[in-house]
Amino acid sequence: MHRALTLILMLAIPTALFAESGYDAWLRYAPLEDSSARRYRDVIPAVLVTLGTEAPVLSARDELVRGVRGMLNRQMRNQSRVSGEAAIVIGTLSQIRQSAPELVPAGNVEGDGFSLRTVRNNGTRFIVITAQSDRGVLYGSFAFLRRMAFGESVADLDQKESPYSPIRWINHWENLDGSIERGYGGRSIFWENGRARQDLSRVSDYGRLLASLGINGCSINNVNADPRVITSEFLPQIVRVAEALRPWGVKVVLAVDFGSPRTVGGLTTFDPLDPGVVAFWKNKVDEIYKAVPDLGGLVLKADSEGRIGPSAVGRTHADAANVIARALKPHGGSFFYRGFVYDNKMDWRILKNDRARAANDNFKDLDGKFDDNVFIQIKNGPIDFQVREPASPLFGNLEKTNQVIELQITQEYMGQARHTVYLVPMWKEVLDFDLRARPGIATPVKALASGRTFGRAGGFIGVSNVGLDDNWYGNHMSQANLYGFGRLAWNPDLSSSQIVDEWTRLTFGSDPRVLETIANIQLTSWRTYENYTGPLGLQTLTDIVGNHYGVAVEASERNGWGQWHRADEKGVGMDRSVATGTGFAGQFRPEIARIYETVENTPDDLLLFMHHVPYTQRLKSGKSVVQFIYDSHYDGADAVEKYVNAWKELKGRVDDRRYEEVLAQLKYQAGQAIVWRDAVAGWFYKMSKIPDARGRVGNYPGRIEAEAASLTGYRVLAVTPFEAASGEKAVECPAGSTCTATFKFGGQPGWYDLSVRYFDVNNGVARYRVRVAGQLLDEWSGTDRVPSRRVDSGSSARRIVEGVALRSGDEIQIEGIPEGGETAALDYIEIRAAN
Repeated sequence: MHRALTLILMLAIPTALFAESGYDAWLRYAPLEDSSARRYRDVIPAVLVTLGTEAPVLSARDELVRGVRGMLNRQMRNQSRVSGEAAIVIGTLSQIRQSAPELVPAGNVEGDGFSLRTVRNNGTRFIVITAQSDRGVLYGSFAFLRRMAFGESVADLDQKESPYSPIRWINHWENLDGSIERGYGGRSIFWENGRARQDLSRVSDYGRLLASLGINGCSINNVNADPRVITSEFLPQIVRVAEALRPWGVKVVLAVDFGSPRTVGGLTTFDPLDPGVVAFWKNKVDEIYKAVPDLGGLVLKADSEGRIGPSAVGRTHADAANVIARALKPHGGSFFYRGFVYDNKMDWRILKNDRARAANDNFKDLDGKFDDNVFIQIKNGPIDFQVREPASPLFGNLEKTNQVIELQITQEYMGQARHTVYLVPMWKEVLDFDLRARPGIATPVKALASGRTFGRAGGFIGVSNVGLDDNWYGNHMSQANLYGFGRLAWNPDLSSSQIVDEWTRLTFGSDPRVLETIANIQLTSWRTYENYTGPLGLQTLTDIVGNHYGVAVEASERNGWGQWHRADEKGVGMDRSVATGTGFAGQFRPEIARIYETVENTPDDLLLFMHHVPYTQRLKSGKSVVQFIYDSHYDGADAVEKYVNAWKELKGRVDDRRYEEVLAQLKYQAGQAIVWRDAVAGWFYKMSKIPDARGRVGNYPGRIEAEAASLTGYRVLAVTPFEAASGEKAVECPAGSTCTATFKFGGQPGWYDLSVRYFDVNNGVARYRVRVAGQLLDEWSGTDRVPSRRVDSGSSARRIVEGVALRSGDEIQIEGIPEGGETAALDYIEIRAAN
């Protein structure tokens, strides 16, 4: 009796109270609402007929059973032959023609495309999911389940879909020791201690996520490649990973090192025209394909950021690509040569130098010299995944060479998944941009990158870097970027809002308030992030010589990395015009070049990417450049605070665990947005000497600097760069000490929220306590995961103590206890009236 009562009580608890980890992402198959469930139960047959035994077809079978059971609480019956009973029938077109020709749908689908069709035969109704390829059957099955999850009719199906391009791949930048370059979701799902993980079930689950989006290839190691990955001794590890991905139609791809003929083959050279090098690549590729017959191909980063390449032996990129491509050709393999080639030791004092020119300068004159299974892999913009760049002109300048577009799903310069930044609107802006590569014909980047414009091959590559965190990325909202990439790679004509609506329905359900709130956050998040980091084409203004995370306005200047913005006391921006600058604007076809050549024609969003202008330059909105910089940073910080408040309204509508984790992430982002706001606005105020027309910059009501407090044990520290700390200083506590900073409240009695700005570095765990009038109100440890080992903007953190009763004269005491390399550093406190 007691157990029965407990069960009844559990069933009465709203499902939103149960925790979800985010591991299932958009493949939750949550129970449908009663009305939808009843409708589907009337039309979904009890029988599932599976024709064929290929691994992807069997995966499709299992997925349909799983999905129907999850959404309808019905267990389908499996069989291998069509009978007179209504059924869902899955199999390739050839299998259906052979086993049940009466069910072959009209028309045809090609490649990885699929058909969903209702067929009636002798009064019996069949739902037929079919395709030319076994992968297509799998993709069609996921599409069918997606229709159910969206509440769309499956009673009379007549749907055909084919992918926009054949190459829809993911790149991972994972090292064999299990670390990940630009990975923010934990350790590698593939590698541990120099070999494949013992348990690869998570790799299989990842393959399932990829297959649900139609992604058909995945490189599994860093483009800064470890040569061991193609050694004979290591190949069994590759085989194991390939076996985990194969049931999902995902081909393994390997990143290789150009110097392998010497480091792996024992040759004295890696010259691509040397007969011994030619033989090495042929024999090595043959060996790899013997172990992994369905290998998708190889990818190479060369002559870039210290990676060895053909320039070392006086050869061209075409020479380097073709020697490996020819070894791949007999196996049907493709070779991807990254267009990310530039000199990272350029002399910044030469104003004609320009990293943005590099890709076009390196590859345009080689057009037509690459073999037909070589693809130039081109980043969406000419620099490096910055918050806003123009489309790379190289897309429009390769007419005789295959190309693919590389998009970064992992949020390297976009807050590293600690910030919510939905990247699909940014990608759409590039993909839809018409480069005017052919007179009188629309040539958007998506058509150029897919090969459609010039009759070549092409596709989409996304840099993903999931990890072992429960939700894959370390941020539930960041999953939308992988989903969005996959959907755009399949159909780049989908809108940003359509994709985020799909993702939200599948991931969080169909509550209208949840849909509206998440759509608003996601669809505005790129512009919001741009506003509080680097607007007007300034690029992201992050620490590019360090962790690519915290704000460091001058980090990109006076070094060879070439992400310059040339700010000085008079003006800001890179002059990339042909007339007076680097000439980058002239790399575009004439119609586009004319737009970017002049200040008057250049869109405001790219003004400082293309031109150096005075701070007083008026934008098309009428604002001056410097005032826009001030306003945008305040607008961006305010927007994130509104995200926090909007998310709070979803309590009880989203399961408890994900609600709390997203809320914590947005609160952190709101705090970091203030750091960015103050740092960038303060830096440009100090540089330009032009005050903010609204009086906000340098004026922070309620803020008391730590160095102005009464300090016991704490010592004042000048922070570098200066803008990383409010007032350019912080206080830190020496090792082995307990320190206090005492602030005196001088305001009116009332209820206040107390914000403590401190520094949480990643090489220790300091402890903090807050007392007011001697009463302990809060204590915590600095255990956050940040990419900074020192007191700077990246380690700047915020703790808010809400609802504190304060009277004039009260002492607010912050106690810090350092540990390891963490010095319990403080920046300031801020006191605001409680809401």
